[in-house]
Amino acid sequence: MPSMRIGILTGGGDCPGLNAVIRAAVRAVEVDRGGQVVGFHDSWRGVLEDRWEDLTVARCRGILPRGGTILGTSRDQPYSRPDGAEMVGEVVARHALDAIVAIGGEGTMGVVRDLHHDGIPVVGVPKTIDNDIAETEMTFGFQTAVQICTDAIDRLHTTAESHHRILVVEVMGRHVGHIAVWAGLAGGATFTLVPEEPFDIAEVAERIVARHRSGSWATIVVVAEGARPAPGTLDVAAPVVDRYGHEVLGGIAHVVAAELQERTGMETRTTVLGHVQRGGSPVAFDRVLATRFGIAAVDAVADRAFGDMVALKGGRIARVPVADAIGHLKLVEPELLRASSVFRPPLGRPPA
Repeated sequence: MPSMRIGILTGGGDCPGLNAVIRAAVRAVEVDRGGQVVGFHDSWRGVLEDRWEDLTVARCRGILPRGGTILGTSRDQPYSRPDGAEMVGEVVARHALDAIVAIGGEGTMGVVRDLHHDGIPVVGVPKTIDNDIAETEMTFGFQTAVQICTDAIDRLHTTAESHHRILVVEVMGRHVGHIAVWAGLAGGATFTLVPEEPFDIAEVAERIVARHRSGSWATIVVVAEGARPAPGTLDVAAPVVDRYGHEVLGGIAHVVAAELQERTGMETRTTVLGHVQRGGSPVAFDRVLATRFGIAAVDAVADRAFGDMVALKGGRIARVPVADAIGHLKLVEPELLRASSVFRPPLGRPPA
């Protein structure tokens, strides 16, 4: 079997499991194929600036349970400059790489598609804590985030019950509500508000009042950061946009909490889990999935399956053209939305 030499990088936001992918890819190259791995620092920025380190089995010892990424990350990408693709090609030639394995979300997969189109050998590994990349059933880091949110909701139940409060919990989910729905179901939330289903705050408040009138005395409302009210039901300021063109979200829970307190007359508090969902050690599922993805990416390079992305399909690891996986998001399945809606309190009868 011929020796292999690959580059590897992590792009976009960090999430638990990135180091497991790196570790598995290094092991598959060095031990199985007698090859070498070049790790580029801070995503495509490290490629453009030719900042890298040799990654070996010894270097990767102990990183399996570590959160974040030992390579660092950024949202920079080569097509932000006119000669970016050419520079990536020069780095591939300078380091005699068989390919670059890029681990990242939709933005990173978009770069993989474009570089492949420009003749540069690349393979994609999907990474998004929101679990919204199409053509893969699940991405690593997602289950860790769900567990973190569920643990937080479990803890919030007791304080909500002690004070007879409404507690609004904001979780990640820019355009989809996978984390919110899974954590809401696992944590026994009263309401889960997600981008897929714009909410009517008046109806939410009415159902909560009916619930408390019937004897319940604590309510947990889980809100995805990208949740939005139905048109004409509640005014919400448009989010600002960062230098990468992404909306800066966060804060919808404060709006929801203020409205619920005013409409129900019940004391309402907010908990925004934020980046704690990204941090810390990955759960076992994410470690295993990330490991499988890392090995599969190396196999894809060996097979010269450039322009492909590894994916989870039917519980098995597969390859899909990365072009098929971007441009549209994987929304929460209607069956899960239905399961979540079953636990909403019914509308009460108006008082006599």
